[in-house]
Amino acid sequence: MVNSVSEGPEALNFWKNLALASVFFTITPLVIAVSLFSLFTLRTPSRLSIAQPNLIDSPKSGVKVYASLPSFLPTVSGYVTAKDARAEIVRQYLEFYDSPLQPYANDIVKSADLYGLDFRLTTAIAQQESNLCKKIPAESNNCWGWGIHSRGTLGFSSFDEGIQEVSRGLRVEYVDKGFTTTEEIMGKYTPLSNGSWAEGVNKFMSEME
Repeated sequence: MVNSVSEGPEALNFWKNLALASVFFTITPLVIAVSLFSLFTLRTPSRLSIAQPNLIDSPKSGVKVYASLPSFLPTVSGYVTAKDARAEIVRQYLEFYDSPLQPYANDIVKSADLYGLDFRLTTAIAQQESNLCKKIPAESNNCWGWGIHSRGTLGFSSFDEGIQEVSRGLRVEYVDKGFTTTEEIMGKYTPLSNGSWAEGVNKFMSEME
């Protein structure tokens, strides 16, 4: 009775081990075969491979994309004449000082050309006389102290009229009569000045060079 009991578990273990060995030697070759097949298949390039993204359209992080520059680069320079440059100089000067004359920069230069004056002169006089039209008699549009006398101050209907009249007056009443420097103009324009008027006008003109 003892031997039959002891041989029962040993026989069970024997058949169990035999079954496991059979499964192992059956499945293992299949796994190895499938692995080898997959390895060789993946190493062969596929004709239907997915196209790689265009790095110019969608660059990867850290990838620098360079493009050659065009052989012709547009420039910002225009056909600027001396007249255009002078008008811009006057405009920028008036803008810097926040002058109400700023919209009239072209008119100032045109009037100077019409009467043969330095394009800076009337603006410099306006700076000296009225801080570029900021300190003038109400509704006079007179930025140049033009026609000031004991009976009052000459007024203009607009800044544009003032620019025209003062430019014409400087030519007819001053330059044509031999007053061709700021010092000479000062002697007639504001005879009581101790020289500061001409000094100020010269300084303001130099700021527009």
